[in-house]
Amino acid sequence: MTWRALHRWLGLVAGTVALLLGLTGVLLATDPVRDAWRGAPAAPDLSIATLAQRAADAIAGIEEIRRLPSGDIVVYAFEGDTPKAVRINPQDGQVLGDWQPSALSRWMKNLHRSFLLGDAGRLAAASVALAMLLLCVSGLVLTARRMGGWRQLATRVRGSGLQRLHVQTGRIAVAVLLLSSISTLTMSAATFNLIPTDAGSEPDVVSAPNDQRALTPAELPLLRTLQVRELRKLSFPGADDPQDTWVVDTRQGTGWIDRYSGEPLAWQAVSPWRRMNDLVNLLHTGEGAWPWALVLALLGASIPVFWATGGLLWLQGRRDAPRIRNRTPLAQADTLIFVASEGGSTWGFAQTLQQALAGAGHLVHVAALEQFQTSAATRQVFILAATYGDGQAPAHAAQALTRIASQPVGSAPIAVLGFGDRQFSGFCAYAEALDRQLRECGWPVLLPLERIHQQSPQAFARWGAALAEKLQESIALDYVPRIPAAHRFTLVQREDFPGATGTPAAILRFALPQVPWAERLRGRGLPHFRAGDLVGILAPGSAVPRHYSLASGTHDGFLEICVRRVPGGACSGYLHALQPGDAMQGFIQPNPGFALDATRRPVLLIGAGTGVAPLAGFIRGNRRRTPMHLYFGSRDPARDFYFGSHLRRWLGDSRLTRLTTAFSRTPDGGGYVQDALRRDAEQVRDLVAQGAVVRVCGSRPMASSVAGTLDDILGQDGSVTELRQEGRYAEDIF
Repeated sequence: MTWRALHRWLGLVAGTVALLLGLTGVLLATDPVRDAWRGAPAAPDLSIATLAQRAADAIAGIEEIRRLPSGDIVVYAFEGDTPKAVRINPQDGQVLGDWQPSALSRWMKNLHRSFLLGDAGRLAAASVALAMLLLCVSGLVLTARRMGGWRQLATRVRGSGLQRLHVQTGRIAVAVLLLSSISTLTMSAATFNLIPTDAGSEPDVVSAPNDQRALTPAELPLLRTLQVRELRKLSFPGADDPQDTWVVDTRQGTGWIDRYSGEPLAWQAVSPWRRMNDLVNLLHTGEGAWPWALVLALLGASIPVFWATGGLLWLQGRRDAPRIRNRTPLAQADTLIFVASEGGSTWGFAQTLQQALAGAGHLVHVAALEQFQTSAATRQVFILAATYGDGQAPAHAAQALTRIASQPVGSAPIAVLGFGDRQFSGFCAYAEALDRQLRECGWPVLLPLERIHQQSPQAFARWGAALAEKLQESIALDYVPRIPAAHRFTLVQREDFPGATGTPAAILRFALPQVPWAERLRGRGLPHFRAGDLVGILAPGSAVPRHYSLASGTHDGFLEICVRRVPGGACSGYLHALQPGDAMQGFIQPNPGFALDATRRPVLLIGAGTGVAPLAGFIRGNRRRTPMHLYFGSRDPARDFYFGSHLRRWLGDSRLTRLTTAFSRTPDGGGYVQDALRRDAEQVRDLVAQGAVVRVCGSRPMASSVAGTLDDILGQDGSVTELRQEGRYAEDIF
């Protein structure tokens, strides 16, 4: 079973039971806080002898004194034949009232510890604790894989809002669950005597009756040296048994005292096992340390959120998973499609490819990559492989390379199509490994390896066109991704630029939709967004949305984009036709790999053309005045200096530290943005040496040229690849 499958089923089965344990644990953790609030603790220097004497003077028939974890002092006595338990004030021995544990708290403890089923329930709770321990381990493994390695475990979370919330609450919950599961297993082992918790058998000691009277508590030397804060319980010698002794149980050990001479008869130090058990009990319950109990209650509140988000992700995965129908059996299919997908989205592309090939007359078999196999009927093979984390295989396909190597090499040509995210250093690394192994094994090539960034439908369609040309068949791959619920944005302001080559652009500012509270509670509100995230816009009559980088965040109170009108572009033409008061439909798509988190490090921003939009958003949101250095390139400052007036204002209020421009179509304009970087090579090296975070936005050729320029500038001092691996370099390219 894979880590992912283990995590999923443990989360769904044991996680539901653990939710009950977690909720009851949170409620029980409030008991020590309440008890400490109402408690009457002893003074730090009060001796057990003084306390016992005060209690004996105030209460007849006393048999035992106990100090509760809260610090309260409870005296057990007999009034005639009737037992009673009372709380006393340790400062004067005054009775504060009858004492008995809360019935609700006792019931809650039984539910938490044994499901109200006694020893059988305790065994069940221990089993759940073991399952939760495995759940935590599998969760850590999967999170490390998703984040790109164990060293990245605590770095910024990437993914959808629900995924981020699940991982972020999981980081808290995993600490609570690890502590809870380990302590529960330890306490269960102690309950069933699998580990010792005492120092052994009690010594065989008795008091020696003589002509002396029995001493009072205040006259016992050992009790005078012990402080109440160390006390667990003090047992008085029985009045009807002249040989009975005093027994004092403390954190350090247990002592037996002669009732006539006051001399210690025996002393047993607390065993290491009991010390461990006491520590485990404190860590698990918080009893005796109310600040820690409060921390447990607050941290434990993350468990329901963690459980709920995990369940929602599971349901979302089941709902979004494409249902591939009409698959031809392997032995009869002339075309095979194998899929490796961590989250399931790659199956949607496989479904589109299957339908297109079937429409062209092919018999198509689709299966997961770990089932790789060909037959005599196979004429061509396609592998659609997503890369997970820092270059790893999706969990289900972890052994696929081994399986492929063990298969006899066939004559059917193979094409590998990789899916990934350029923000990760291992972009499409798994697809590259597959393609490399297939070539080394000798499989024929149908098409060269192609890489799809962020599940781009446009890139997939271009690959489909190359496939159609190769097969000399009419094949069109029109992949339509699932479109999130859209919101209505009203244009309130636009700033137009003529453009240096006859392609005008505009900065469009939209008002945020007013969503009623009822709709927000139903999860239909506008998601929180940041500069660098994307807005997807579906032009009227278009089936595929276009995405634009955001130059604003939710806290700015508006949504802003910069759009160049592309000749023949349906969406850009639609947006350019909007006038203030018009509205468009759009949805937010997180872009966590590019968005800029709060940092004290210097920030190096490099953008060209409309690619300056998200960088302007970063600067706009720089309220902490983090040093930000912007390199901006365009053609003509009079025609396409986007956000120019804003940038000059931000220079004035120190949101922007330095602005360096390069205009390629004007005399002495400075050429291209990479030329400006070369001129400032020394300053760029210094910024990188100071730990600068780098963000690049613009066209693909521009971004490639900038990366090469930075590699040349850094030389022996580093590289773009190293910066990516450190999470300091990210691109948003189009």
